[in-house]
Amino acid sequence: MSMAGMPKPAMPTIPVATSVAASDTSTSLVIRPDPADQITCRQDAVRTLSDVVFSTRALPDGNQLRLLMDIQIPTSPRMRRPLIVYVPGGGFMAARKEGALDLRTYVAGAGFIVASIEYRTMLNGATFRDGVADVKSAIRYLRANAQTYGVDTKKVAVWGESAGGYLVSMVGVTNGVKSYDIGNDLDQNSDVQAVIDKYGPSELVKIAEDFNPELQAAYATNNPFLRYMDGVEKTVANPITYVKASDPPFLIFHGSQDKMVSPTQTLMLHNALRRVGARSTRYVLEGAGHGDLAFFGDFESGLPWSTRQTTGIMLDFLKHALADGTY
Repeated sequence: MSMAGMPKPAMPTIPVATSVAASDTSTSLVIRPDPADQITCRQDAVRTLSDVVFSTRALPDGNQLRLLMDIQIPTSPRMRRPLIVYVPGGGFMAARKEGALDLRTYVAGAGFIVASIEYRTMLNGATFRDGVADVKSAIRYLRANAQTYGVDTKKVAVWGESAGGYLVSMVGVTNGVKSYDIGNDLDQNSDVQAVIDKYGPSELVKIAEDFNPELQAAYATNNPFLRYMDGVEKTVANPITYVKASDPPFLIFHGSQDKMVSPTQTLMLHNALRRVGARSTRYVLEGAGHGDLAFFGDFESGLPWSTRQTTGIMLDFLKHALADGTY
């Protein structure tokens, strides 16, 4: 029976903590980026292809959803370039490919093709399986069209922020897990060679672990992300479940004052990767919050994340990880 015409799921409210407990930094690197030392972008260094359709998905309501990406390509001549697939955040309720424009432009200007993608969210009736599948679809599409866009198919990284950080972590640790390869270009490989996870959750049921007791109690009775887990055993939706020594190198960032995703979330993933012998480096930005929160009226929150120091760490990681697989 068609579900067309049925109301879409309501957007849940994501609460914000009033305090964040200090977490262990013994296996991480603590930095204090200077907010005044910002990157500058040369818009003429890249050209952009907007609204490229990479997949079409059937939704539970019977409609079809075209998933789009914006592709930034350096203008300097070169036959093939490494590819970075950027996965935006949005609390699993929004996936705006237009986000992080300055950061994406800066990375593309350094010599990488950067594709910013959409994916299905809870407002489309999607679960974590759908989100992971959509990111892998984008990777396969870009590999299938490598000649058109100038992609080096052997050098592909994923970079995600917040909800996008969760999805790219899942993509990285499920290299070779074919159950997440669904839809288009199935003759192509969706494996990645590097992962950048910025303040992404890992164990969604513990997303408030570092927060004030009142918020922890609220999450215990009404966790807005349980629906995204699709009712499965919690380990199935947790990237830590899949970690193995052969995973691609991870670069992980978290702000010490993140009041939306507990800093412990990335710490658990980082330590799990290290325990099995995978390569993971984690940076804690002292005093930084949950990325760029300009949409909440906080126009200074994003400054630590767009400094030359923070973006320099990213570029150094990408250049090494995609050049020879080491970092």
